[in-house]
Amino acid sequence: MNWSSLRYLSRQGLHNLSKNRLMTLAGIGVLTACLVITGAATLFTANVNSLVDYLGSQNETVVYMDPTADDATVTAAYDSIMAVNGVASATFISKEDVLDTYRGYMEEYASLWDEFESDNPFKANYRVVVSDLDNIQTISDQLKQIPGVVNVRAPIEMTSIFVKVQHVVMTAGYILVAVLAIVSLVVISNTIRLSVYARRKEINIMKYVGATDSFIRWPFFVEGVGVGLIASALACGIVLGAYWGLTRASGSMTGFWQTLLGDSVVPLSAVWYWIVPAFLLGGCAIGGIGSVMSVRKHLDV
Repeated sequence: MNWSSLRYLSRQGLHNLSKNRLMTLAGIGVLTACLVITGAATLFTANVNSLVDYLGSQNETVVYMDPTADDATVTAAYDSIMAVNGVASATFISKEDVLDTYRGYMEEYASLWDEFESDNPFKANYRVVVSDLDNIQTISDQLKQIPGVVNVRAPIEMTSIFVKVQHVVMTAGYILVAVLAIVSLVVISNTIRLSVYARRKEINIMKYVGATDSFIRWPFFVEGVGVGLIASALACGIVLGAYWGLTRASGSMTGFWQTLLGDSVVPLSAVWYWIVPAFLLGGCAIGGIGSVMSVRKHLDV
C-alpha cells in the first residue's frame, strides 16, 4: 500500500469507532476493566515483594563472637561476614553496648546492672542484614564457619514464611495477568468480529475485485488499536489516580500499620513510568491482535 491508501484506510478504521458506537464502548469498557484489574494485581504484587523485603531487613541475623577471641579476630570477622554472598550490611555491637542496652530497658535496676561492669556475661556480636532471603539458611551456615564465631541466630522460620508468601503472591499475580490478557484478547476479538460479520459481503466483494488482504485488514486493525489506546488511557488514569490516593493515605498511617508497613509502600514515582507504557503497548497490542484474528477467516473466499 502507498501512503495515500494507508491514510484513507486509517481514516476508515477511526470512522468505524464512531460508526459502531455500542460495540466500541463495550470493547473499551471490558478492556479498561481488565487493564485496571491487571494493574491492581501488578501493584499489589510489587508492594508484597517490597513488604517482604522490608520485614526481612527488620529481622537481623545475629553473629555472636567468642568471648576469648582477640581484637584482631573480631575485626577480621567483619570482612569475612561482608564477603558472604547475600549479606547487605553488618554492624558491630560490643559486649559493653549490649550491657548498656539492657541497662536502658530496666532503668529502675540500674544498680544491679552495675554489678556486671567487671564481669560482663554478654558476647560481642555483629547484627547482619541479609538481602537474599531465599538463601538465609545457606548464609547462616557460612557465617558459622568464620573464625571467632561461636553462634549464629537467624530468623530462618519467619523468613521462610515471608518468602513462601512472596512466591505465592508472585505466581498468582502472573497467572492473573495472563488470564486477563487472554480474556481481553477474546473480548476485543469478538467485539470486532461482530463489526466484521456485518460487513462480510463488502469484504467478499473487495476480495473478488482484487483487494489484498492487508488492504482489507488495515481498517479493522486501526479500529482495534484505537479501542486499545482509549482503554489504556482510561485504565492509566484510574490505576494511577487510585494508587496516588493510596500512597498519600499510607503516609499518614500511625500505630500498628505504620510499624508493620514502615517505608515498604512502593512510591508512585517508582511505578508510573513503567505502568503508562506497559498499559499503552499492552492495550494497543491486544486491540490490534484481536482485530487481526477477527478478520482472518473472512479473507478466505
